[in-house]
Amino acid sequence: MLATLVLALSLALGLGSLARWLHLPPLFGYLVAGVAIGPHTPGFVGDAALTATLAEVGVALLLFGVGLHFRLQDLRAVWHIALPGAAAQVAVAALLGGLLGRAGLGLGPGAALIFGLALGIASTVVATRMLAEAGQIGGPAGRIALGWLVVQDLLAVLALVMVPAAARAETEGLATALLGAVLELLGFAVCVLLIGRRGLPALLARLARAPSGELFTLGVIVAALGTAYAASELFHVSFALGAFFAGMLLGESDLGHQAAAEAMPLQRIFAALFFVSVGMLLEPAALLAAPLLSLGALLVVLCGIGGATFLLLLLARVPPAMAATVAGALAQIAEFSFLLTSYAIGQGLLPPAANAPVLAAAFGGILLLPLTQRGFAWLGGRVEGSAAWRRRSVAHPAALLLRPEAAGLADHAIIVGFGRVGAVVTEALRHHGLDLVVIDADRLAAERAQARGLEVLWGDASRAEVLRAARPETARLVVLALPDAAAARRVLQLVRAANAAVQVAVRVHAESDLALLQAEDCVGLAVMGEREIALGISDFALRRLGIEAEAAQATIERLRAGLPAAP
Repeated sequence: MLATLVLALSLALGLGSLARWLHLPPLFGYLVAGVAIGPHTPGFVGDAALTATLAEVGVALLLFGVGLHFRLQDLRAVWHIALPGAAAQVAVAALLGGLLGRAGLGLGPGAALIFGLALGIASTVVATRMLAEAGQIGGPAGRIALGWLVVQDLLAVLALVMVPAAARAETEGLATALLGAVLELLGFAVCVLLIGRRGLPALLARLARAPSGELFTLGVIVAALGTAYAASELFHVSFALGAFFAGMLLGESDLGHQAAAEAMPLQRIFAALFFVSVGMLLEPAALLAAPLLSLGALLVVLCGIGGATFLLLLLARVPPAMAATVAGALAQIAEFSFLLTSYAIGQGLLPPAANAPVLAAAFGGILLLPLTQRGFAWLGGRVEGSAAWRRRSVAHPAALLLRPEAAGLADHAIIVGFGRVGAVVTEALRHHGLDLVVIDADRLAAERAQARGLEVLWGDASRAEVLRAARPETARLVVLALPDAAAARRVLQLVRAANAAVQVAVRVHAESDLALLQAEDCVGLAVMGEREIALGISDFALRRLGIEAEAAQATIERLRAGLPAAP
């Protein structure tokens, strides 16, 4: 067990770093690590059963994270494009993949549908990374892509329900089996929503008030895995789907951002083990035995996801360049495809031979992403320059995406820390009707701010998942009123990465920190409490001893700048 775990993580680290150096997603390195320690390659052979068990935890945490970030409002701005478009695209890919499964593997209707779905759902992780690297994640193309991915994630969750139903389709009929599975899911959802919607957040809120932060971390993991285990044991719902529901429940509360930050490290580690376990299933001989089937699976991904997305966005009158950006980022498959395939093989619905073409399509799609993006960009340019496109109406729905959402935060101030300093600053800004959001890691302080009617995010602002919710990229000012200088520097780094132009005011506690922060371009004001107290008393003393206000102020400013007072 120890040898498998240590070697799997070590190889995942090394090969994941190599993949990043080659400008590929780290998960590609994780898959290769699995191939290296798998039973189908020479050398050390890892414990496949142990790795698969740990991978199941990784899948549950992965879907828990998806549930935490799932918001219906993500679709608000692009629902008229993403909802019908993504559904149609997945249907096209599932049809093409299903036909390939029937022709190449001799699958029945239910199995062919699952195989097609595995080739029709893009990886959210890979797509968002490619959009971020292209600087499009916050623009209109990023909005469309994220909305598209949310719909795909929902369809993937429904596909998890369909797997056991499709496995029973041979004896019960597909319609009857699917109806039974959906009723089971609805029964589970009703119980979870009635019992867990208030109970689970209330329990974690009580843990959040405790001085010990590790209790909340432990509570988050127990909430994810405990709900998943109860779902599988009591309602015969998949372990991963139960974790997804737990994430949705917490995501609706103000605990969601910090819960995501706490779960993220474990999620990444176990997700890496999941990809390693999938790589262990890859049998190079199977790829060589059915090269046409593997090539066909790759073509289904490129055409059924990338090509269909591009054409459907053009039909929705999205500008070709924007459609090409979205299609180029989505033309790949990864985590949900592996999950669906592995789960279906475990249920006996798909033969083990189905794993090889899915893995080949995933490897090929990720490797070809740079070429795919350039290809779609070239195609988009040709379409945009064509006379047929220019004759189309310019009043297309995508124009709505260029306007920011009215409900979103913009031109606001972010106050990090609602203690003695932050509370005073907040009250001053609020007195003049300025938009602001408060972030505090102390649950009791956050609740006090909420009681005053302020918009509050509870959590550690030095965690990217928490700070991102305050939208620093659109903020005008950030006030770091934290007692910990190291934490303030970490938050400052995240703020600068999100918005280099934003102005920052920082509270510091030492001369060294003061000098260091004053050197930062975005820091407009760095204040040390003891020094300001001394300067305030000095100003009072000078004026009371008869020094003119202008001369006293000049002396104070020289001292504030660290210069000796003029004789």
